[in-house]
Amino acid sequence: MRTLWLSLALSAAFATVAGQSLAGESRASQILDRFEHANQWRDHVMIAAHRAGSMQAGKTLYAENSLAAVEGSIAIGAEIVEVDVRRAKDGAFVIMHDSWLDRTTTCKGEVASYTLAELKKCRLVIEGTGAVTNETVSTLREMLLTTRDRILIHLDNKLEVSDLPGMIAEARDLGMADQVIVKENLWNRQRIDAASAALAKAGGGFQFMPILADDAVHDAAFAGEVDKAFAPRAIELITWRNGAETLTPTGGPLFGNHMRAEAARGDWHVWADTYAIVNKPGGFLAGGRGDELAVAAGLPREAWGFWVDHGATIIQTDEPKAAIAWLAANGYRVPYATESKHAEPAHTASIN
Repeated sequence: MRTLWLSLALSAAFATVAGQSLAGESRASQILDRFEHANQWRDHVMIAAHRAGSMQAGKTLYAENSLAAVEGSIAIGAEIVEVDVRRAKDGAFVIMHDSWLDRTTTCKGEVASYTLAELKKCRLVIEGTGAVTNETVSTLREMLLTTRDRILIHLDNKLEVSDLPGMIAEARDLGMADQVIVKENLWNRQRIDAASAALAKAGGGFQFMPILADDAVHDAAFAGEVDKAFAPRAIELITWRNGAETLTPTGGPLFGNHMRAEAARGDWHVWADTYAIVNKPGGFLAGGRGDELAVAAGLPREAWGFWVDHGATIIQTDEPKAAIAWLAANGYRVPYATESKHAEPAHTASIN
């Protein structure tokens, strides 16, 4: 009996220590654990906030690609923020989706024609309302410092593959290269080899996510080749919707049983995109089953629920708050050890 009680006491002590250790980890470390161990977390769907998570209910609340949007995404519990990287005239990496400044800032002209000092005079604008914020164009370093140890960051490289090593070097200098996700579109052996060579120059230590789109990849076996080449922790799968055809009934060739088997063997996440593309049909990246269907049409199960049913364990969306709420209400979110509800920053705080 004494042995039994000692065993129970030791088990309780170890559990307490383990809990304290986990609680002491940064939020990014806890997210990274789930990102790197997909098979252990198939019951949890992670959310990536597109362009840092500027929208809610179809309306833009924060300037896209802004530090304020990142803070909002962290507050609602998103695991990843996606931002876009370009260069200023003097070579500095800056965060901006378009090659032109006109749509999202108070400045006009091409990003590459402005020095960093000049870009720092360009204030971000909330699209739709036209409200001018107090936030200026961010550098990559500023964005990395904001996300460090709090949330993973997905860098959408709007430059050349040859620019990637410089981006990763900035993250490595901050001790957070493993918190950075970068991607590349792959469709044949030549692309695999080219990506391998480019990534080798970046020095490793970061998260590489291949993209497979069903306009060029029609067989789940190709994902097996990609897995052997890169051992990724996630693969982005795209089901194109090029016209006004009905919603995809199956998810297309990339979302079948064979792909789910490849994901399980490789221990990687299936990443689905439901965000909108300007001037493209609704659900352009999701066979029609995108954010518009979930929010505007009020059919989240036919959008986010469909992709979860077809194996997605990461969804990139323009509607992170609504997606998280629906996933949680339907049993697709497992709370983090240190998770607590924080008040969202007021989206008007930085507006004149």
